[in-house]
Amino acid sequence: MAPWDSLVTSSNSSIGQLASFYLSGIPGYEDVQHFISIPFCVFYLIGIVGNCTVLRIIYTDKSLHEPMYYFLAMLSVTDMGMSISTLPTVLRAFWFDAKEIEMNTCVAQMYFIHTFSLMESAVLLAMAFDRYVAICDPLRYSCKLTPQRIVYIGVFIVIRCSAVLPVILVRIPTFSFCHSHDLSHSFCLHQDVIRLACSDISFNVLYGLFVVAFCWGVDSLGIFFSYAFILHSVLRIASRGGKLKALSTCVSHICAVLILYVPMIGLSLVHRFAKHSSPIIHVTMADIYLLVPPVLNPVIYSIKTKQIRQGLLRILLSKSIRLANT
Repeated sequence: MAPWDSLVTSSNSSIGQLASFYLSGIPGYEDVQHFISIPFCVFYLIGIVGNCTVLRIIYTDKSLHEPMYYFLAMLSVTDMGMSISTLPTVLRAFWFDAKEIEMNTCVAQMYFIHTFSLMESAVLLAMAFDRYVAICDPLRYSCKLTPQRIVYIGVFIVIRCSAVLPVILVRIPTFSFCHSHDLSHSFCLHQDVIRLACSDISFNVLYGLFVVAFCWGVDSLGIFFSYAFILHSVLRIASRGGKLKALSTCVSHICAVLILYVPMIGLSLVHRFAKHSSPIIHVTMADIYLLVPPVLNPVIYSIKTKQIRQGLLRILLSKSIRLANT
């Protein structure tokens, strides 16, 4: 081997062993990223405070200790998990221009982001099953969805979603990254990291497709069939008012499904078929995918669910009374 070839090989090897990645903010807007951070902070604040409020309402109101609201509590927990998973690196990148992230930290963030994302999809499937039983078999609702079974469902969701990802994530620190270490986002995503690798990533790609089919695919099919049975049952209701009342109980859940699946599908299509499109498109789709569901879910359920809305009003009124007394 020629000395120059040896030098190039050594250089590439050393670059491949770098243990850091570099996050990006909003491409082309680095000079105003401190101002851009303001709406991000607002979104994070609304998401975390809103979901904490929903959890508090469900916990304190004994009349809400029912299957539907237990699943809503699970949804709020996963929403907060998605927000908290990205919050540290996003704010560090925008506020302090601290964009370097170590390999192990990046892998850990990937794990939590994708795990909570899978959990959200699974919780939405459980909520679809809840609506199916409530509308199609209301007389056996309390028998089928007992507190014990809800606990089993929650445990199964956690185990299923947390156990599938380590198989591919533990391989990432062994990859060689001999080209750019610049990521497309202010947080680490699996599909964004492996595109920088010079090693063979075929297993990660194939296993990633398996996870998508096994988790997202099964969940989406389950939700689809649940609503097919719900629609069939609703159409058999004689009165128009009865049909509208039955369907109105599903509006919030349908909105939650759409605001999770539409951005997720859009982000997947961008990463798969628009790799050379403007970076701003990749950044925007990823931010919508991870920020919008935690922000909108508590807002939608507070508006569309009477019991949550009443609980929120009680909290606001009690605070205003305390302030008036002081």
